This record gives sequence, structure tokens and C-alpha cells, in this order.
Amino acid sequence: MAYIELHTSSAFSFLRAASAPETLVERAAMLGYPAVALLDRDGVSGAPRFHKAALAAGLRPLIGAELTLVTRRNPGPGTRTTWSLPVLVSSQEGWRSLCRLLSRMKLRAPKGEGALGIDELDGYTTGLIAMPGRTLLRADRHGVGGLLDRIVGTFGRANTYVELQRHLHRDQEDDNDGLVCLAEAFRVPLVATGGVSFATQEERPLFDVLTAIREHVPLHRAGRRLAANAERYLKPPAQMARLFADRPEAIHATRDLADRLQFTMADLGYRFPRYPVPDGETEISFLRKITEVGARDRYRPYYDKARAQVARELALIEKLQLAGYFLIVWDIVNFCRQQDILVQGRGSAANSAVCYSLGITAVDPVAMELLFERFLSEERGEWPDIDLDLPSGDRRERVIQHVYQKYGQHGAAMTANVITYRGKSAAREVGRALDLNEDQIDRLAKVMHQFEFSDPADTLSKKLAEVGMAGDEPRVRHFAELWRQLQDLPRHLGQHSGGMVVCQGDLSSVVPLENASMPGRVVVQWDKEDCADMGIIKVDLLGLGMMAVLQDTIHLINSRDQGSGIRRSASRRFRRTTPRSTRCCARPTPLACSKSSRARRWRRCHGSSRGSSTTWSSKSPSSAPAPSLDRWCIRT
Repeated sequence: MAYIELHTSSAFSFLRAASAPETLVERAAMLGYPAVALLDRDGVSGAPRFHKAALAAGLRPLIGAELTLVTRRNPGPGTRTTWSLPVLVSSQEGWRSLCRLLSRMKLRAPKGEGALGIDELDGYTTGLIAMPGRTLLRADRHGVGGLLDRIVGTFGRANTYVELQRHLHRDQEDDNDGLVCLAEAFRVPLVATGGVSFATQEERPLFDVLTAIREHVPLHRAGRRLAANAERYLKPPAQMARLFADRPEAIHATRDLADRLQFTMADLGYRFPRYPVPDGETEISFLRKITEVGARDRYRPYYDKARAQVARELALIEKLQLAGYFLIVWDIVNFCRQQDILVQGRGSAANSAVCYSLGITAVDPVAMELLFERFLSEERGEWPDIDLDLPSGDRRERVIQHVYQKYGQHGAAMTANVITYRGKSAAREVGRALDLNEDQIDRLAKVMHQFEFSDPADTLSKKLAEVGMAGDEPRVRHFAELWRQLQDLPRHLGQHSGGMVVCQGDLSSVVPLENASMPGRVVVQWDKEDCADMGIIKVDLLGLGMMAVLQDTIHLINSRDQGSGIRRSASRRFRRTTPRSTRCCARPTPLACSKSSRARRWRRCHGSSRGSSTTWSSKSPSSAPAPSLDRWCIRT
């Protein structure tokens, strides 16, 4: 097979393409392609999913992007023109260059915007291959052939290809003749591509709807902004060969160029930050020592079973080289306590005796007999996931900003959250594109929001009839089909509620960064699942309203006694002056009366009889000490 498609765009180009990355891969595999390239506009948000789907389908994923370039970065009135430059990544250095260029573009612009000047590409083109196309013929700012001359000077002649596309319109063919002359003049090769924006021709109506949404006009007024035909679909290789039968060298160049693209996303060069330990210590030796200190404080006495569990966990942490991860989470927890911010680890981290010893979690996994492998297992091959609950509002923001300041603007970022079109939002967008009136849109949004095809009797016609609309009307049927196709396609990138990524060195060379809508926040272009698939570790800093209420309550209680609060001394006075039977808050109590079988079982298990005080059994497993009331005290 001579032809390989080197220019497809997915729905992660956000309103500029209509197919999910997985759909493009499925179509390419069905057509027998050995490899296929994804070039989304100004980002690589769809690259992890494309990479994963391609490997599963037996295809070689090729990665790149379309860069938005501007002729003048400081334009006066009427002087700013933008155009796109497709680039392909050939090596890991090329990936780093692409990520840095995208980060530079996005971090200085409002969310969803950004462009680069062509002069800003200098020094960041190693490992990138440029494929300029019809924009080379726009001579208003660079002169005849001047733009190609500039691109060749920036990327090098060996890394520049002139792109030809054929979508069966006459003006495009006239431009292709001019591009052939340019390529011959500058002695750069031609390459044929499909300029794919959707997987199959049936998705062209959805592509038009996305264009109308992007341009903020209904379809009937979109005019020439819509695609002229449905030719931007992924065609079979043989059809592409016939389409460029007069330019066989452009077809063969696709295979030659694909062979040069050896970059793989299997190793992006991500490294978790090294924690700064004292001279003479390694991360694991330092972790062992502070864990030992914490364990002796938590476990009194530090009995054999707890000691063995801590040792087993530390051995696995050392084997998986995760000591730095635990130290950095420990450091964040210490910062919270030093700043009087309530913090609590939760989730599967509660199964770790090391986390308990470091003060990250508050549950004793040894006494509770929790399974450590639920948190960390060599067999699963997954990164550990420690969630830290923080008071919502300003206190959590202080912790987040502390992480940004410690690791730098390009060393830390929040994970993204891919906002997708769902029932109500999809109904409203499609309704506006079809120019339905507001009353119809409101009714359709109401019924489509509730409609889930969960019941065979729950048909679309039935639901439409409930809001007074005819399901057999052509316009309504067209709406329903477009609504179905739009479901779950990405709408834009949001911000995860608390997932943070930190990196050893420059995170912006591993994954592109961009500004979040919230001031002072930076996000990566991938969500938490994509980060996990790419081997990037995150720490969740989650804001809980109840944590804020708890902390405010604790401060309020403590302020009643000039800051003395409820401390260990108070608990000891409580123990001395209060009958043991009333201190049952440290132990479960029976919910039924003393005559019930449940109460009798409870008394047998806990050593109490009718009318007597509650006592702790001296036969606890592994000689584990009975928990004292001190552990239930409110402390800040």
C-alpha cells in the first residue's frame, strides 16, 4: 500500500472536525491503513485517546498539530491575518518542541484563543516537519513565494513538504497548480493528504452544524463558511491513489514521510519531581526514617504486626521508585498544618500504613485489617492515587497556589476536564443551528434531557408527543439525528476539581499547558484518564464544603475558651470524671434493647454485661492497643 493518510482532525479540534479520535482509528483500520496521523488545531487533547485506540487496532499512530500563525503579532488596524501550518512530530525532541510552542501560544492568551508569529518558531522546529498548503499562495504579506521561502529557512528543506488536497472544487485545482510550481521552484517535495475532518460522508451534516455553532450563525445563513461538499472524509488508499493519479510522487511521499515519523507517545520523558532531601540521604532512606518517626507516634506501642506492614509497604515503594511521590504529598500535608488548614487523605490511600504513619490519613489500616494492594500493587501496574480533602474556598486555593509557586508556572498544572455535549446542551446547540424558535428549543431541550433510550416503550416519538411536537416531521427527525450524533463529542476543555500534575523540570515540554478560565490557574491539555494512560502522576487537592464547616466549627469551639479548645488534657479530665459506660463514643453501641439477640451478641463481643460498664478486651489481635479517647479529640 503506497498511500498513508497524514492529515486528519478529530473533534478535539473543537468545532472544526466532527469525529472522535476512536472513530477515525476504527475507520482507518477498516480501510486497511497501516498508520494514520492526527493533527488537531492548536492542541494535542485527543492524542492520548488516538494513540491508545490505534495501538489496540494494530495501527501506528502518527502525531502532529495544526498551528495557528499570525502575520503580525502586534497588529495595527487591518494588518492582522491568521493561517494554519500543519506540522508532524518525527522524534521525542520534536514532541518537546511542539508542546513548548503550544504552551507559549496558550499561556499568553485568553482561554480558547492564541496564535504564534512565524518568527517565534525559530529554535523550536527540531524534530518537526512542516506541510504548508494553500496558504502559501496568499502573497499579500510575504510576497510571491515569500512564505514558503520563510518556512524552508525555518524548518529546513529536508523537513518541508508542500501539501496537496483534492476536494473536487475548481478553485482548489487552480491553487494546486500554483503549489506544484512553488514546490519545484524551491525544490521541496509534494505530499498528498485528504485534509480529513470526519470519518465518513454521513457525518458531513454534523460537521456543518459544528461550523454553524463556531461561527454563531444558523445553517441557512452560514453560506460559504460551510464545506462545499462531503469530500473531507477518510477515503480508502486506492481511491486516494486514483485521485492523485497525475501526481504519483505525492502519493509515494506519504509512505516515505510516514517512515520518518518514529516518535511514539509510549515515553514522553515525564519524571516525577525529586524531593530535596538532606545531604547524605536518598529519597527512600529519608522516607524510611520519617515513616519510622510517624509510626512510633501513631502506634503506641509500635507492635510487630504494624512494623511488618510498614516494612512491606516501604519495600514495594522502593521497588517501584515512588518514594518521591509520598514525600511530596507528605510535604503538602505539612504545609497545610503549618498554615492551619484542615487536611485529610481519603480513598484507597487509607489502606496504607505508610500514609497513616506520615499523617496523610487518619485510619489505622492494620487494626482495621485493610488491604494495601487496593492502594498500590505491582501486578496492577498503576500509579497510586492519593486524594487530599481540603476546606473549599480560599484555604484550598492557598494550597494550590503553594504548589504553583514551589514548582513554577511551567512545572505544575491542574488536569483538564473534557466538557462534552450532553442531552440539554446538544439540543440547544442543534436547535439554534437549525434556526428553531426559542419555544421549540426549550421544549426539545426538556424532552431530550430526560430521554435516555432506557425503556423499549420510551420511544422518541412518544417523548416528542409529550411536548406537542410531531416526531414524523422532517425537520424534527433531522434534529433528532443530529442531536444523537453530537452526544458526547468534546465541547471545550474545563478544569478538574482538584487534580494537580507536577513534573521534574519543564512540564510544558511533556504536555502543552494553557490558561484556565479561573485567574491564576494553569491546566494541561489532558484529563485525568489521559494523564494516567501517559504515565503522568497527579495529586488530588479536593475542596469540600463540609471540611470548611468543620474547620470553622473547630475554631469557634476553641475560641470559647481563649484557645484552649478540646485537647488531650480535656479528654483526660473527661475520662477521670465520667463513668466508663458514658464514654461509649469510642466504641460502637447496640442499637436494640438488652433483650434482643443483637444486644447479647454485642455484649459478648465487647465484654460487657447488663448493667455493667463497657470494657476493652485484653485479647485484641496481635496485641494491638485499644484506641483511647484521645484519638477522637478535635485538634487543629
